[in-house]
Amino acid sequence: MSSPGSPSEEARESAGGTPAWHPAQEWLEEDDEVDMDYHPALEGSEDEDGWEEMDAEDEDMDLGVSDENPRINIGNIQIELTTDDHDEDGEEGNGGETRIPASRLFQLLASSGLQHILHSNGWATNPAEEEEDDGEDDPDYYLPTFRHRLRTRRTRGEPQFPKVPSDAGTELMGEGHFGTDQHYVDRLKKRKMGFATKLMWRELGVDSYGARRRVDQAISQNMIPSSVADKIIHYDARSYSGQFSDDGNFFFSCAQDFKVRMYDTSNPYEWKYYKTVRYPLGQWTITDATLSPDNRFLVYSSIRSQAYLAPTDPEDDSDPSQLDFALSMNQGRRQSWGSSHFGIWSLRFSGDGREIVAGTSEDSVIVYDIETKQPVLNLRDRHQHHVNAVCFGDKSSPHLLYSGSDDSTLRVWDRRSMGDGREAGVFMGHTEGLTYVDSKGDGRYVLSNGKDQTMKLWDLRKMMTTANFDNIDPSSFTTGFDYRFEKYPDNFYEPHPYDYSVVTFRGHSVLKTLIRCHFSPPGSTNSRYVYSGSEDGKVYVYNMDATLAGTIDVGSATLNSRPREPDVFATAYEMSGEMLWRTCVRDASWHPNAPVLAATSWNGWGLSTGTCTIHSWNDGAANDEGDPPIGKSYDDRLRYVPEFNDFRENAPAARTRRPLRSRPVRRLFVEEDEDVEW
Repeated sequence: MSSPGSPSEEARESAGGTPAWHPAQEWLEEDDEVDMDYHPALEGSEDEDGWEEMDAEDEDMDLGVSDENPRINIGNIQIELTTDDHDEDGEEGNGGETRIPASRLFQLLASSGLQHILHSNGWATNPAEEEEDDGEDDPDYYLPTFRHRLRTRRTRGEPQFPKVPSDAGTELMGEGHFGTDQHYVDRLKKRKMGFATKLMWRELGVDSYGARRRVDQAISQNMIPSSVADKIIHYDARSYSGQFSDDGNFFFSCAQDFKVRMYDTSNPYEWKYYKTVRYPLGQWTITDATLSPDNRFLVYSSIRSQAYLAPTDPEDDSDPSQLDFALSMNQGRRQSWGSSHFGIWSLRFSGDGREIVAGTSEDSVIVYDIETKQPVLNLRDRHQHHVNAVCFGDKSSPHLLYSGSDDSTLRVWDRRSMGDGREAGVFMGHTEGLTYVDSKGDGRYVLSNGKDQTMKLWDLRKMMTTANFDNIDPSSFTTGFDYRFEKYPDNFYEPHPYDYSVVTFRGHSVLKTLIRCHFSPPGSTNSRYVYSGSEDGKVYVYNMDATLAGTIDVGSATLNSRPREPDVFATAYEMSGEMLWRTCVRDASWHPNAPVLAATSWNGWGLSTGTCTIHSWNDGAANDEGDPPIGKSYDDRLRYVPEFNDFRENAPAARTRRPLRSRPVRRLFVEEDEDVEW
């Protein structure tokens, strides 16, 4: 039996005969064995509490499946598996197709929408009632996607969502920490200042001072880019992240084909292709990239313990340098403890460009010195799960670090007081894992995105001390929600008893992937907003009082912008029999000096491809008479693609999108273009 979204036998043979089920396979040393059922996202830490792992064997899971009895019995659910007879010559029955074990088939069913039914009917086993698992030595050992029971919230009445507008956020806006408030006369008379009015006051207020001058200087803070895309840059793989440099002259975009494309954005309205570098032998995707402060070097990572440092100069075709984060500190050799087979989820350069901080799947935070090419700090045994996001607290000092983890906590590390190896403080408030953290750069405010579908603003002065946190179990406030496959029910939201966040933002969807959030830049927005990508294909821009300032609809801007390709089922993320156009905005970046935003997305038929869309402020105009015309499609090197644009012009009307379940499918290997060099 073949799953509906899996590649065909011919496709697998063309990919070198590699079995195609999991999206990633174990990275190998010379003597390592191939573990075809390994998935790094399912790899747990040794100290996880409350996780209920299940045995892989069908008989241990009490499925009651055998050749004589092809049925699965779970409580009051009965599923019958039928296959045609198959002889040794493969001339009858299923025509020589390889049978899929019942456990593997059941994972497909569970990830497609039966998970809650399975949980409520006793699918998840209790480790206390099971014998020690000895299935790892079996070649058919299989680890299901859902590893722990989903605990339902016990809330009374309607969920108590945070107040909007937020009183604390309104106070911050009034104090001028985040943008400039309206002049008191305009506020009293309830006048809505238009752009033309602001220009007039700016011309008349040459000798203005105080609040009036701040308003004049912040004339661009209301210029939120529009949904209409100036350009649509297409990639043949899902796009995971993209960011402008601090000066706005450079932009890079990371995709699942293990390539990082670089662009010259010194003119933010007319980009130029710069260079492409590739991660050799990457695992699943490029997870993150970071640009040095002087724009000379780019460091990028995959789900491996090595990152690569490449020069950004287009004339420099030298091979990238390998940075091994698995080395022992100050000894230049492999670690004798722990595992060197961990992945890097997040990377950030320090403000002086000398160090890189990384968050790993080994539940650790590592600081790497570029000059000596070895780690100088490894913070372990504090986070209880993968560290999805890290950043430095400010650009002037490398001492303050932030790390966000799947254990739902945001940790604050001060390298000046690391004698006991513990964090300086902890932020609690998210009830599910964190997907991203971003610092305002002032050493005081930090932003986080969480799988509980909220974004939170934190003040460093309000963090919980380590002594108080050691008496709290953060896992007791989580549900075990799997954000990759399911929607987050409203009744799962529950105020955290230890939530000391300043403002909580709701409205966007943090589903399917590690969606990122950011502070808006001080130059082009006066630091007035925070914004986040979203699974529903939009960028959500919030005022600091948690009200919605605007949205940028990337999904509508890119709909039907490329034809459906024949291998869409092999490369699709969606497991639906009908591949609809879907958009999930994973990352967005606001230009530091112009009202321009670039959104990198999983985009296309069944989320099978990716885009980077450029959006600029146009004061609500329905169309643009300038040249080149807006909304046109380009390839990764900014070359016009006529067939894409012709298809969109002749595409039928958009269809209503129906809810879909999702399950990642391994992308087939594609030969790299011959003209692409390191």
